[in-house]
Amino acid sequence: MQDRLKFLIADDHPLFRGALRQALANLDGDPEVIEAGDFETAKQQIADNADLDLVLLDLAMPGGTGLSGLVTVRAAQPDVPVVVVSAHDDAPTIRRALELGASGFISKSARMEEIRGAIEKVLAGDIAAPESVELGVEADPEISELIKRIRTLTPQQARVLGMLAEGLLNKQIAYELNVSEATIKAHVSAVLQKLGVDSRTQAVIQLSRIGGDPLTQPG
Repeated sequence: MQDRLKFLIADDHPLFRGALRQALANLDGDPEVIEAGDFETAKQQIADNADLDLVLLDLAMPGGTGLSGLVTVRAAQPDVPVVVVSAHDDAPTIRRALELGASGFISKSARMEEIRGAIEKVLAGDIAAPESVELGVEADPEISELIKRIRTLTPQQARVLGMLAEGLLNKQIAYELNVSEATIKAHVSAVLQKLGVDSRTQAVIQLSRIGGDPLTQPG
């Protein structure tokens, strides 16, 4: 890790980005902060900044797809911790975010001290979740099984799945990832097998099941 920490704030509300920037400014070392106001920009910033130390990700940005967007972001840089920031702070959303690889969850209603404390906890290598919420266990066995299957995907397979969800063809995905089309076909086959489905369309439908209402509503 470089001496100066580097953070990405991905949120479509300028005022809330400002609040997060203020929380980060009080951390040691005068961290560098970059911002994104929509999901496409967030993905590009992650791709362009290999030295990120932390991503603060709003689940409901324009172009985002709720928790399935988290899968895409995590796959882009698997070693960079991602903290989900959302107004949807119910127990199922928090629990599913953590199960899908988020290093923390911050409610948009959290106080500044709570936000800063959660960020410091994640930077120290711990998992941060609101203490006031009892996470419980997944009530939907199908969602539980789906999350388990998604977690078996390699980062590259998860990236391919995310691109399938964007409607990209194999040759387009191959170009984006700078690999051969045959390699992408192999990845797609592995994704279908791991998700237990027979087609690309079914795979995209499965991914969308963890990104649906209320997670894709503004907030």
